[in-house]
Amino acid sequence: MYCKVLVIFLLFGLLFQFIAQKNAYAGLPDAGEAFFSIMIIPSDNDTTSIYKIVTLDGRTTIGRLVREDETSVTLDVEQFGEVTIMREYIRTITEVAEKDFVDGRYWFPNPVSTRYLFAPNAIPMKRGSYYYQNTWIFFNNVNYGITDRFSLGAGTVPIFLFGVSALPIWILPKYSLPLVSDQFHLSVGGVIGGVIGGGGGAAGLVYGTATAGNRNRNLTAGIGFGYVDNDFSSKPVLNVSGMYRLSSRGYLITENYILPVGNGYEGVLSAGYRHAAESFAVDFALVRPIAATDGFIGIPWLGVTLPLGVR
Repeated sequence: MYCKVLVIFLLFGLLFQFIAQKNAYAGLPDAGEAFFSIMIIPSDNDTTSIYKIVTLDGRTTIGRLVREDETSVTLDVEQFGEVTIMREYIRTITEVAEKDFVDGRYWFPNPVSTRYLFAPNAIPMKRGSYYYQNTWIFFNNVNYGITDRFSLGAGTVPIFLFGVSALPIWILPKYSLPLVSDQFHLSVGGVIGGVIGGGGGAAGLVYGTATAGNRNRNLTAGIGFGYVDNDFSSKPVLNVSGMYRLSSRGYLITENYILPVGNGYEGVLSAGYRHAAESFAVDFALVRPIAATDGFIGIPWLGVTLPLGVR
């Protein structure tokens, strides 16, 4: 029992610590002054620069820099004109690139750019970024970007809550290699699984993926080989997944597999929609085996992701 509790704390204690730190810093009364000490704004008041200001109460203002001094910053905001914000109420100031505007609307960075419903693409997590993912309430993952190319995750299903003595856990390493900046990536990784208290051996998957496209719109092809203990499958698992950003907060998601079953293969298709704000994302999808009967529509998929840290 102590071993189970220890594993749960190791997996989720870091997450709660990060959230607590984030909330603690957000509430500091001198957050605006602290940021002023490291803020970089062109000394000649370049009016072509666009900035996003987030105030202590969470409101966001985006506009072109008009002027700034030690006490305030003034932005030219579309439809509102000049808006002046006192520095003492500012939490963060971030410069925004022209490319982040689509049809005149600001598209904030994709908060879940490295994963589809479950499967990852080859795009790396940024160093210092981390997120918590929950699927169907019980499946839990935490992933962290150790470098700009290597990330590590861990997950579990706390089935001991239902009186089961075993505790499944898995480790999720991934190494990414950018070949064409923001347009083509390769990666290798794995799902290294085991059971604590169940007496079973190790099982999992090693894989390689190739992703064409950027963090908003991409297509991934992958191949993997499952294993149990030291025995690897002679037949691969094939994966084709895609992501297409429709708007600032809307994405189409698909994740599809060809799985070895007996002497042949079976296909699994999925189609879903992701609603993603800057601080959370919710996935809705239907998953359907190709061989399902005509009356079967699909298995509903529900996932929630909480991006934290730098994205």
